[in-house]
Amino acid sequence: MNRDDRARRLYAWLGPALVVLLAAALRLWNLATAHDLMNQFDETYYVKDGWTLTQLGYEGSWPEDGNARFLSGDAGAFLSDPAFVIHPPLGKWIIGLGMIVLGPENGWGWRVTTALLGTAAVLLLMLIARRLTRSTTFAVVAGLLMAVDGLAISMSRVALLDTHLTFFVLLAFLFVVVDRERTMARIAQTVAARYDGDVPPSWGPLLWNRPWILAAGAALGAATAVKWSGVWVLAGLGIYLVVTDALARRRAGVLLWPADALRQGAATFVLFVPVAVVVYLASWTGWLVSDGGYDRHVADDDPATGFWSWVPLSLQSLWRFHVTMYNSAAGITAGHTYASPAWQWPLLLRPTGMYYHHDAIGVDGCAAANGCSQVISSIPNPLVWYAGVAAVLYLAYRFVRSRDWRYAVVLTGIAVTYIPWLFFPERTVFQFYTVLMLPFMLLALTFALQHIAGSGGDTYRRHTGQRLVLVFLGVALVLAVFWYPVISAMTVPYDFWRLHNWMQSWI
Repeated sequence: MNRDDRARRLYAWLGPALVVLLAAALRLWNLATAHDLMNQFDETYYVKDGWTLTQLGYEGSWPEDGNARFLSGDAGAFLSDPAFVIHPPLGKWIIGLGMIVLGPENGWGWRVTTALLGTAAVLLLMLIARRLTRSTTFAVVAGLLMAVDGLAISMSRVALLDTHLTFFVLLAFLFVVVDRERTMARIAQTVAARYDGDVPPSWGPLLWNRPWILAAGAALGAATAVKWSGVWVLAGLGIYLVVTDALARRRAGVLLWPADALRQGAATFVLFVPVAVVVYLASWTGWLVSDGGYDRHVADDDPATGFWSWVPLSLQSLWRFHVTMYNSAAGITAGHTYASPAWQWPLLLRPTGMYYHHDAIGVDGCAAANGCSQVISSIPNPLVWYAGVAAVLYLAYRFVRSRDWRYAVVLTGIAVTYIPWLFFPERTVFQFYTVLMLPFMLLALTFALQHIAGSGGDTYRRHTGQRLVLVFLGVALVLAVFWYPVISAMTVPYDFWRLHNWMQSWI
């Protein structure tokens, strides 16, 4: 191995490693600063639910002064009565794990696992980007943009479920990308070997040996066990797999490729969906093996009859609990100060203020004329966000022209994480849900930057494109530094916080 090869191998490891370390530092530094449970948002529920899960096996209820007692260190103030919840338990188990390890006394315990998963999501994005762009440099670019992005950082520093969901969805996409690379080559090689002279085969191979699809199904089962919106990703990726299998068979020359794709689609379903169901049900183990969970024995008094009578009473109770949860979740239409319907999200009209604390001059050492503020805003880097929206449109145009499967992966990610929310215009939703969209927007942006950096056939145009990319990244990093204090609850002058409110609706 010569010196250049050694340098490339070192860079392939060192570049991503430095980005991961940066992401970890920005997410873990001063993590417990805001010693509060964000009761405008669901941290107040998820933290206490996570703790009672570890103690009872199910989400327990708390007295009226439960928040105050928990924050004062009285983590044993919960009751044995069950609490009603509208989200599956896995994300709360993960939050509870941090408190088991570090204790429930402050934000380090209840936020650390979210911060670690947010850091791991940056690594997963780089692994996906490396396979899609075929460039370590642009994989590092994608990871760096996510590592320093305000939305990704802030959602990793509060104990909500969306970062957990993002981690498992990215894990599933990575597994699907690995499968795509291998499966398309296997289809082409097998079909080529079956040609009878110039006559193509009627049928392609029926592929069962696809461990990465099993892994993707398991990851999406875990995603759904965090939030039910993981089901949309499961359905969308399932459709993607069937369509891309069909196109691969058509390109390979299979005569009956539509029927062949349906045959393979049935096999893919068997590999993809049942494992997701098993993982999802496994997340409810604590509720199933204990007696105190909400609606735990509702089926005992009214057991199912007919076809469903063979189902164990515990699973009947679980099904009825799910019906109750769904009806409650579907009815969340109450107004909220930071509500933002999905059509607004690309415009970034109403980013979410997670936390705000103000001290007057002289309080806790504040010397600013108009007092000091601590803020956790979930706003993304504005330059990167709007550029990302434009890049998604650009990538859609490129896909129409080239039919590149790599672009299809990114556009599928955008579709399954955004479009379903447009069908719930009355539902109370928030801009911070877009943390699940963000990695796919950054992949689209990375493709656009790669095209700019490599545009044109002459040296001058390439150098100009590369300079433009460097300028864009430089401005993005400057903005990231400017925004970091107001996404991480640093104490800053109130006037400094006001400098960040570029639109009236951002306050």
